[in-house]
Formats: sequence, C-alpha cells, structure tokens
Amino acid sequence: MVMANPSLLLQSFFLFFLLPCLSSSCPEYQKQALLQFKSSIRAIHSSFHPLDSWNSSSSNCCLWEMVTCSSPSNSTSSVMIGLHLSDISAQSMPSNLLAPLFFIRSLRVLDISGNFINGQISALGFGNLSNLVHLDLSRNYINSQIPALEFGNLSNLVHLDLSRNYINGQIPLQLFQLKYLRYLDLGSNELQGGLSPKIGYLQDLRMLNLSSNRLSGGLPEEIGNLTKLQQLSLSSNKFSNGIPSSISYPRELEELDLGKNSLSMEIPSEIGNLSSLSSLSLGKNKLTGGVPASMQKLHKLNSLDLEGNLLTGEILSWLFDFKDLQSLQLGGNNLTWNNNMKIIPKCRLFGLSLRSSGLQGDIPKWISTQTNLSYLDLTMNQLHGPFPQWLAEFHFLKYLFLSHNKLSGSLPTALFRSSQLLFILALSQNNFSGELPKNIGDAKFLSFLMLDGNNFSGPIPQSISQIFTLGLLDLSRNRLSGNIFPVFNSQEMLLYADFSSNQFSGEVPTTFPPNIETLALGSNKFSGALPSNLTKLKNLERLKLQDNNISGELPNSLLQISHLRVLNLRNNSLQGSIPKTLTNLQNLQILDLSSNNLTGEIPIEFVNNLTGMIEAPQNRTSSVVFAVVSFPFQRFITEFAINELIVNWKKSKQGLSSHYIDMYFLLDLSNNQLSNEIPASLGALKALKMLNLSFNKLFGKIPASLGDLQNVEGLDLSHNKLSGPIPTAFTKLQQLTTLDVSNNKLTGRIPIGGQMNTMADLNFYANNSELCGFQIHVPCLGDLPPAPKLQDHDNKEEPWILQEAVGIGYFVGFLLTIGIIFLAGYFNPSPPSNSRRRHRHHPHRLIRQRI
Repeated sequence: MVMANPSLLLQSFFLFFLLPCLSSSCPEYQKQALLQFKSSIRAIHSSFHPLDSWNSSSSNCCLWEMVTCSSPSNSTSSVMIGLHLSDISAQSMPSNLLAPLFFIRSLRVLDISGNFINGQISALGFGNLSNLVHLDLSRNYINSQIPALEFGNLSNLVHLDLSRNYINGQIPLQLFQLKYLRYLDLGSNELQGGLSPKIGYLQDLRMLNLSSNRLSGGLPEEIGNLTKLQQLSLSSNKFSNGIPSSISYPRELEELDLGKNSLSMEIPSEIGNLSSLSSLSLGKNKLTGGVPASMQKLHKLNSLDLEGNLLTGEILSWLFDFKDLQSLQLGGNNLTWNNNMKIIPKCRLFGLSLRSSGLQGDIPKWISTQTNLSYLDLTMNQLHGPFPQWLAEFHFLKYLFLSHNKLSGSLPTALFRSSQLLFILALSQNNFSGELPKNIGDAKFLSFLMLDGNNFSGPIPQSISQIFTLGLLDLSRNRLSGNIFPVFNSQEMLLYADFSSNQFSGEVPTTFPPNIETLALGSNKFSGALPSNLTKLKNLERLKLQDNNISGELPNSLLQISHLRVLNLRNNSLQGSIPKTLTNLQNLQILDLSSNNLTGEIPIEFVNNLTGMIEAPQNRTSSVVFAVVSFPFQRFITEFAINELIVNWKKSKQGLSSHYIDMYFLLDLSNNQLSNEIPASLGALKALKMLNLSFNKLFGKIPASLGDLQNVEGLDLSHNKLSGPIPTAFTKLQQLTTLDVSNNKLTGRIPIGGQMNTMADLNFYANNSELCGFQIHVPCLGDLPPAPKLQDHDNKEEPWILQEAVGIGYFVGFLLTIGIIFLAGYFNPSPPSNSRRRHRHHPHRLIRQRI
C-alpha cells in the first residue's frame, strides 16, 4: 500500500511561511468567509464544536485554530494561506458548504480530508484558488468527475490528494500539465478509461497512486519518463498487456505495486535494474514465464509478492538470499519446489506463502529458522506427517494456513498456549485426529478457527467458549460427538459456527451468543422438537438443521427470528401443518422443508408476506467472510471459503456457493404429505429460481400464475394428483431449464414456445396418459392429417364423367377390333374353301402364326 508521505517542497514551504503574524489581523472578508462556513455547518449539525475558537469577538482570525497566515513582504497585514480542516466532522456534509472558502484566494494549503463531504467538486470554486500548492480532499464521499479546466489551472499545485472518494469518469489530461506536481493520489475511486501517455509530462513526480479504480488498457511506455518517481501504485485496476520495460527507468523507485490487474506476458528482465527497490508487488495478474534471474540484483528488497500468477519453473534458492527480505509471496503459481534442494535462508521472514507449490513430505525444517514468522501459508501442497512442535512454539505467529494437505496426528497443546498470538488458524482438509486440546480456549486472540474436514473425535472442549474474539468457527465434517455444547457468553463475537456432518446428539443446542448470524448443525443426530429459545438468536440469518431426527411441529416462535434468510430443515421428522406465521419471515430467500411428514395445505398467506422471494432485495450483506491480514511490509484482505449450502437443485443435490448466496431464491416443500390445491399466489414469488412441490398429494389444476415466475430455472410438480392442462403461460418462463410434471393426471397439449420447446425429456412427462405434444413424440388430435373422404355418389358431376369414360372405352375397343381384323385380311389372300373350314376350327393358332 502506498503511504502518503509529505512533499519535500511543502515542508520547505512551511519552514518559510508558517509563522503567524501576531501583530496584524487577517482581512475582514476572510474572517467573514470562515464564520459563514462555520455557520453553514452549525445549521446542519447544531452540536458541531471543532471550530469553537472561530467567533466574531476575536478580531484576528490568524489566531484561530486550524488557520495559518502569512505576511507578504513589505506589508504589515496578514493573509490567510492555510486551512487544516481534516477530520472535523463525523457527520455528512454537502459539498456546497465549502462555498465561502472559495473567496479566500490567498490560500496555499487547503486540507478538508475525512469530513464525509458528499456531492460534486465545485469547478468554479476551486478554479478561484489558483495559488493552491497543497490540496487534500481525500476520505470523503465526493461522487463527481474531476473538473478538467479548473483543476488544470491550479498551476502551482505540488500535492494533490483526491483518494478514497467516489470520483468517476476519466483522469483529465489537464492534470498532466501540472508541471510542479510531486504527489498525486487518486486511489480508491471509480475512475475509468486508460492511462494517457501524457502521464510522462509529470517529470517532477515522486509519488503516483492510481490503485483501486477501474482503469484499463495497457501501461504506457511514457511511464518511464517519471525518472524521479519513488512510489508507484497501479494495483487493483484492469490494466492488461505486458509490463513495459521502461518501468525500469525511474532508478529512485522504492515501491512498485502492479498487483491485482490482468497484466500478462513475462516479467521484464530490466526490472532488475531498479536498484533502489525495496517493495515489489506483481501478485494476482496473469504473468507467465519464470522469475527473472536479474532480480538477484535487487539487494534492498524487503518485500516480494509474485503470488497468484501463471509463473513456471523451479523456486530457486537465491530467492532466500536477500538479507533484508521480510515478506516472500510465491504461492498460487505453477512454480515447483525441488524437495531435494537445501535451503539456508539469509533472510528473516515475517511472511511466507508457498501455497500450491508442490511441497512434499514433512513441513520443511528450514522454516524452523524463521522464528519471526507472523504469516505462513502452505495450503494445497502434499505435506504429511505430524504438526511440528517447533511451529506450535513460534511466538509471533498470527496467520497460519495449512489446509488441503495430508497432515496427521493430534494438535499440540502449545499451539493454544495463553501467550500465543494466533489470529487465524486454518487446518481444513487434512487427516488430523484425536480430541481437540482442552486448552484451546487459552488462544485469546483467535478470531478464525477452521478445523473442518479432518478426523477429530470426542466432545468440543468447553474452554472454546472463552475465546471472546472468535468470529468464525468451523468444526464440520469430523467425528466429533456428545450432547453438551459449550455455553458462549452473550458478549462474544461469534458470527459463524458450523458443526455439521459430525455425530452430535441430544436436543438442538441454543447456547450461542445472540449476535450469531450463521448456525449450521445439519447431518448430525439431533432429536426432539425445535427448542423455543432458538428465538433468542435474534440476528440469525442462516439456520441449517437438515438431515437430523428433529420431530414435532414447526413452532410459531420461529417468527421472532426476523432476519432469517436461509432456513433448512430438510430430511427430519417434522409433523403437522406449515404454520401461517412462518410466512412473516419476510427476509427468507431459501426455505427447505422437504422430506418431512408435513400435512395440510400450503397456506395462501405463505406467499403474501415472503417479500424476500417476491423481489430480490438490494444491498444485502454477503455471507463471504473476509479478514484483514497485516504484518510488516504487507497488508491485504484474505477471503475464507464458507461451506456450500446443499440443496436439491434441478433433480440432484448440489452445493450453492456462499459467494453468490444472494443470487439464490428457493422454496422446497417436496416429499411431504401436503394436500389441496396449489395456491395461485405462489406466482407472486418472482425472485424464485427453484420451486419444488413434488411427492405430495396436491390436486387440482396447475395455476397459470406459475407462469409469472420470471426467474425460475427449476420447477418440479411431479408425483402429485394434478389434473388438467399444463398452462400455456409456462411459455413465458424464459429462464426455465428443468420442468418435471411426471406422475400426475395431466391432459392436453404440452405448450409450445419459448423454453417449453426445449423441455423434451420424456421422463419428466411420464405417467400422464393424456398428455400430447412434440416434446414427447405423441401427436395431439389436431395434429393428425385429415382422413381420406369417401366418394360422394350424390355429386352431379361424377356420373357424367363415369358415363363418358365408359362410352369412350367401348368405342375405342370397337375400333381396335375392326382394325385388327382388317389388317389381318389385308396382308393375307383368302385361302381355299377347305382351308377356310380348317381355320375356323383353330382361329387362335392361325392368328399366332400370321403374326
């Protein structure tokens, strides 16, 4: 992260001018401008006190707090040259309150950072302050573009800080004409577009921060013209293409951060010429090739981040030869570790990441020499063997990630000693076994504990409830057992707890702090009724109790957990009807009551109040968990993969990622004994992506209103007693990918059009004997070709045609016969009389011979 160091020129400026003139007062118009500014703030925030020294009874405003004046040469009067108004307000202020300050044209320094100022940057106002040398508007809520012409006229600017606002649009080219500029910070805004080659005009620039915007395109070669640059941060943008070799021209560069972009191609070897470089961050890009050997020349390097690229080749031993190196991040590449390589580090690391680097065998012994380690990430390797005792005894270890390996054995108790500073411990997906250490509660700084996917057994240590800082606890997918849960203090910070897929028994536990938001207890052996005191968990958003043996009826008291977004009670032994009060859970977006013994009808009220399923709510908090990781020369946010929500999705069990939980809206009432008709009001739940009412006893027609479920992707009404046609309104379901209406009593044509034309799986229409349509290759009655018509003898034209045909036939036959006889007589003379008699006895033979 780029630090905001004060400008050298600004320091010189204050050494010369920062002596208030006590003998002379400021001009009256400047005093009135300040009083008007104060009055405008008081009109909005009556309890505003930081400017109490500003009052009309004091004639000399140069003596007021936060004000700096100076006496021009050969003058006995003073003028105001500096206003230092940072962090004076903790409440929102509109930007037009600044208007009185724009009349003080003598201002050289204006710092109004951190004041919750919202609105636009006044173009005309700041255009009046042409003498400004130092302008700081950072840490506000400004949401406009940078006024191009007006800021371009601030030709004396040396220091400009507009960071951490909501400034949008492109970077004005006029900024690159401010030839005296040494400090330019536009980071953490919403700037777009490319970085102009005119950036090269700022040849006096020492610090440039454009990080955390939406800038795109390639990095211009002209960035190499900034030869006096000491700090450059372009991280967290959308820059692409390669890193220009000119990046090596600023030989005074100490910090270079190009991380979290889409930069590609190889790291230029010229980067090794940056001999003053102490911090180099190229992580989370798409860089290829190997680590350039020229980097060996970066003798002052104390932080190197190449993590999360596409780098290849071996991890070379010289990377551990930098004497000043304190942070080395190489994980998440295609780099490989030579397990036969002997490492004798010359550095003393605070942070090390070799995630997914092909490490095999025991955790490397050379790491034991790095006793200053605060951060260690060896996840997704092929490490096996026990947890090293020497690692458990590291005094400064705060962040330890060893998940997705094959480590085994029990956890050493030293890992949780009271002097331990552990903040994050991630050991998921290994082969650890045995009971959890009883002293686990002594790790008083632990905030994230992930031990899921191992073979731990026995009860949960009661001491775990003594970790007041614990915010995330994941013990799922082990063999833990017992029927007594730790009793957490009501003041504890636990927000996420997952105990699913273990062997816990007894009643559903409720001994959690009231602020908990996610509680996962599924796939255990809990029994009995749902406890009424679940309602004390008033902030609960996700409650997962699937695959247990919970019995009894759904209690009306669930209504009191008003923040519930996910309620999963699938595959239990619940009985009775669905309570109408359950529909008052207005934030519900996933409700799974499938595979129980629920009876009765689906309440009409069920949909009237489920506003969370009617329209996707905006600005909901995500269920993804983040943590800020900080150690010397590194500060970043790490994201934790929360276990997926398993649901019956499109005819199979699937996991819904917690990253996108806000995208899913599901209602599953399948495999119960529900009866009566499907309420037409279900069609109002337009946010639904999946509706499953299968394997019940529902009857009547399918409501046409289900065609209004504009976002539905999966609709399962199979194995009921539904009758009548499939509504033609289903052709409006443009997102539909799975429709199952099999095993009902449906009749008529399957609708044609839209996604219904793709619903052609025969199994999803089976056992509806009177359905027809091209989807199931059964023609409907109206689709058959017309049967041939019988001859109509009453037709007046047909006898005439037949008579004419018969007459012509007789006539033609008569002519042919006469013709043959005539021809036969013409070609043969009459024979003797006795011969004529013989011929009459054998007429056919005579004809054959003559022919």
